Parts: sequence; structure tokens; C-alpha cells
Amino acid sequence: MRIQVLGPLSAEVDGGSIVPSASKPRQILALLALYPGRVMPVPTLMEEIWSTRPPQSALTTLQTYILQLRRRLGTAMGPGTPGRAKDVLATRHGGYLLQIPEDSVDVHDYERLIREGQAAFDVGDSEVSAARFRAALDLWRGPALVDVRVGPILDIEVRRLQESRLVTVERRIDAELRLGRHAELIAELTELTARHPQHEGLHSQVMVALYRSGRQASALEAYRRLRMRLIDELGVEPSPQLQRLHQAMLAVDPQLDVLAGPRHTSTFDLFAA
Repeated sequence: MRIQVLGPLSAEVDGGSIVPSASKPRQILALLALYPGRVMPVPTLMEEIWSTRPPQSALTTLQTYILQLRRRLGTAMGPGTPGRAKDVLATRHGGYLLQIPEDSVDVHDYERLIREGQAAFDVGDSEVSAARFRAALDLWRGPALVDVRVGPILDIEVRRLQESRLVTVERRIDAELRLGRHAELIAELTELTARHPQHEGLHSQVMVALYRSGRQASALEAYRRLRMRLIDELGVEPSPQLQRLHQAMLAVDPQLDVLAGPRHTSTFDLFAA
């Protein structure tokens, strides 16, 4: 079985899809897929489907949804595997679980690649780090579970994954800044800062990329626009780190021309203290 949640929900067995068309069974499959090998308690599944207002028939209806999923699973597995669907989508005391390896689900490959990328970054291997982060991001096929109606539990998971995706983009860019790819990153960072107009980390990266590409005025203008936006919309000044980065650019600080070493985890860390 192969399940993908980083985009539209996809779940295949021997090339046959087991994703149901009905919204509530899709929610159940998506939630179980995020935690392969772990029991998902019945109350959690009910909360996902019905929030705080489960009907009196909730338990019976949930069991019906599980049965529907098992039937689709059994059909995809073929007639020569009697009973295997119950082994894969198993009942345990108080809940249900998908008994499949973690690496059957794309999100776990994604998180493994992130760990490998961060480990390489921490020891100064920026080439490997950037490659691992790129590979992790390449697993995404759109917003997580974009075609699944999400309840309160899945909503938290989707928000977590979307935030993780943005953080991974930042980490990949930090690795590529270390590699001197400043000019190549400007277009991407310009788009990212437009999409995330209050994100200080991305603005610090575009400032550094512009500055190291010989565009000091553009780097300072990026800071000015962010500062005005933060003041107008939130009533706050940029963070002390970003202010120090700005001052360093005004002073043409030689440290700005030195690629971050392995002790630095981000552009911000150059001016964290």
C-alpha cells in the first residue's frame, strides 16, 4: 500500500485506489494514514467526523465507515487474500489502526528527509542539506489533503504540515545561501515575501540575497517596506535580529559577505546577539 497526503489524498494497493468518494470515510482514512501502526481512539475519530456533536448512532455509523473502507481494501487486494483487509485496517481495544510501514505514507518520507537535511546543515554540509530539503519539498503535490473535508483533528494536522512546508523552504534557502547562490534565489524570495508579507525570516533572506548580489539599495528597500507594513498593520517594529541585519547593511559590515558557518542555523543567527 502507498498513501499520499501531501496534496490530494491518494491510497493505492497494487495500483487500485481505495480512497472512498464519501467525505466521512475519506476523513477516517486520512487520519489513520497520518499515524500508521498507531491506534486511533474511537473518541478521536468521532471528534474528527462530528466535532462536539456526535449523533446517538455515532458508534454504529463509525463501524459502518470502517466496514466500507475494509471492503474497498479487500477488493483492491483481490479474492486470493481473504481476511487480510481486517489485518491491515485492524480493530484494537478502543480504536482502529492501519498496520502498514511508516514509509508507506509520503509524510513520513518527507519528515525523514527533513531530519537528514537538518543533520547535514548542522555539520556544515550545505550541498547535501539543500538536496535533502529539495527532495522533501518535491514530495508535495499541492496543499496537504486538499480534497478532504477536514474536521478539528485533521485541521490541526493540515496546519502543522503547511507550516512545516514553509519552514523547510526557509531551511533549504539558508543552505543555498551558504553555497553562494544569492542571485539565483532572488526571484523565488521575491515571490515568497509577496505571499508572506509579514514573515521576517523570508525578508531577512531576500535582504541577504540582494545585498550579496551587489544590490544594497534594494536590500534596504525590502527592509523599509517590511518595517512600514509591521508598523501600519501590527503596530510593532521589526525584531531586534532584523534591525541588527539592517544596521549591518547600512554599515557595510564585512560579516555580511561571509557565508554562515555550521554553528549558524539561519540567516537570523548571524545577528542574533
